[in-house]
Amino acid sequence: MRPASKTGAGRPERRARARYPFSAVVGMADLKLALLINAVSPGVGGVLVRGEKGTAKSTIVRALAGLLPPAAVVPGCRFSCDPADPDPSCPDGPHAAGEAEERAARLVELPVGASEDRLTGSLDIERALTEGVKAFEPGLLAAAHRGVLYVDEVNLLHDHLVDLLLDAAAMGESYVEREGVSVRHAARFLLVGTMNPEEGELRPQLLDRFGLTVEVAATRDPAERAEVVRRRLRFEDDPGGFAADFTADEADLAARIAAARRRLPAVELTDAALRQITAVCASFEVDGLRADLVTARAAIALAAWHGRDAVTADDVRTAARLALPHRRRRDPFDAPGLDRQKLDEVLDEHGDDPEPPDDPGPPDDGPGGPDGGGGGLPEGAAEDAHVPPPAGPPPSEASDPSEESGGSGRAGESEPAPADAAYKPRLFTVPGLGNGAPGRRSKARSPYGRVSGARPGARGLHLTATLRAAAPHQRARGRTGSGLVVQPGDLREAVRDGREGNLVLFVVDASGSMAARKRMRAVKGAVLSLLLDAYQRRDKVGLITFRGKDAELALPPTSSVEAGARRLDALPTGGRTPLSAGLLRAAEVLRVERLRDPARRPLLVVVTDGRATHGPDPAAAAGLLAGVASVVVDCESGPVRLGLAAALGARLGAEVVRLDRLAADALAGVVRDARGGARNVA
Repeated sequence: MRPASKTGAGRPERRARARYPFSAVVGMADLKLALLINAVSPGVGGVLVRGEKGTAKSTIVRALAGLLPPAAVVPGCRFSCDPADPDPSCPDGPHAAGEAEERAARLVELPVGASEDRLTGSLDIERALTEGVKAFEPGLLAAAHRGVLYVDEVNLLHDHLVDLLLDAAAMGESYVEREGVSVRHAARFLLVGTMNPEEGELRPQLLDRFGLTVEVAATRDPAERAEVVRRRLRFEDDPGGFAADFTADEADLAARIAAARRRLPAVELTDAALRQITAVCASFEVDGLRADLVTARAAIALAAWHGRDAVTADDVRTAARLALPHRRRRDPFDAPGLDRQKLDEVLDEHGDDPEPPDDPGPPDDGPGGPDGGGGGLPEGAAEDAHVPPPAGPPPSEASDPSEESGGSGRAGESEPAPADAAYKPRLFTVPGLGNGAPGRRSKARSPYGRVSGARPGARGLHLTATLRAAAPHQRARGRTGSGLVVQPGDLREAVRDGREGNLVLFVVDASGSMAARKRMRAVKGAVLSLLLDAYQRRDKVGLITFRGKDAELALPPTSSVEAGARRLDALPTGGRTPLSAGLLRAAEVLRVERLRDPARRPLLVVVTDGRATHGPDPAAAAGLLAGVASVVVDCESGPVRLGLAAALGARLGAEVVRLDRLAADALAGVVRDARGGARNVA
């Protein structure tokens, strides 16, 4: 077997184990510093790394594990108990004093498609069925204890898994109550999540559970990018030799982390520094007190990292810059950001040092990384870009007579109109029972829902149904001991009724007949409200607009509803009304998406007044969309209504909703009025 290591087959295995050195990453100053802060003090709460694809997010996180001090553990303990302070309630305990072994810090990766029992642990099915004992099989939270838990694409992780993950990270413990098992074990780890905002955002309340956040972007400097590529190619050609060049730097960083950990308990958080922290958090109007606690812990860790005995204003500034931007989001469409000038003003006002020094960078403050680089907030990042606060539905506005008469509108286009205030719209669902990605819109068979039955299978085992299936055959199978004799045909999996996310495809009329400013504001407010609803229900969204002579796919189907809001905000209006072109484009988009993701059911939302002043009759195009769950939002207004949108809805088999009746409370008002009229008649 020894010669095999020299063959081509052996080299990929060696390379797979190689880890890109942390100190070899060029630039990414903010990300390095945030990770080092958490390495010194895991109680800070982890790091969320937001950035475009190809910016070395995963590479640098995996590199961090090589810097962490080795962990002393109780031999044989599956929960990595510290022999100096073993967990008294450890499922593998109690542990005898004096036993210890040392192992490297672990990096445990949580796949996006992991199940709940894989994350938290569950009943050991094999032992339960074969030995008749109730035993616990640990999950990834137990494996990550005293190490790093890394979640790539955390924004694509299902919400209930994120809740479990962040609860464990906040409490330092995991509680498992399932399948007759009741277990508590320690789960303290450095939590790191990476995400590409283009693929969808985390909910603001989940963002708040991450201690620090960092925005990363690739450098635009050609020389810096060249150095990034040069290092990466060297690493791929000779991983071992490349890593050896940075052995001394890696050892220095590891020693500095260990020294900072030892220094951490002695660092003083002075009253002046605490006053600055609370003043900054209050000035930026963050919710709750978690921001104050995280900023304080990060400032203390920074002081320990830089070898100081007390927290300074500079530590507070750097900690706030990393801990507060994502906590200022009031709306899913808000861009994370922090006004640096305001931060300095608050620190100056409440501190003893009127001119604190600039932020010190981490050990390596170069420009890039192995796959790209750059750190910190992008230049000119918006601080207060957000939609207006929720309000009631837009009032019905009488249209300009000139636009209602002809439908062709102006030859040119008008300036984009701002959107009316967003509101809570009615819930529209796809009928039937789906089998798509978990979400919150339409009924579906889901791995995360109420158990409604069982069926043959072994995924998500239904223990009771499996036992019932196996029980009648025990004598025939020759059972003699306490264990149950189970065969593959006995296995039953749980059938759960839950909710799925859908593909919500908006088809918006942007022609001249919609160009009256008040009407377009109301239309944009309605679509923005539906986008917010899609965000909350974990849908994919797409946006088609039609005007002039053709239809445009303004936003290909995506999980990033923020991109949909940006396209909507810049939507111009004017020209003729090619309604059939909009419907034909929708049919084509849905055809392609059906091939890409056949399990995700579509919901078509057509926003129009129903006029068609260019192209063929829309009846044929509507026929191509037969069978697609549809909603027509009727934008016709004024005292005289032609009912064209209602006719389109009849061709599509769609539910037709007037624009001024789209809001949930507007529907409640209609019901109340109808009930009141019925009582008066009675």
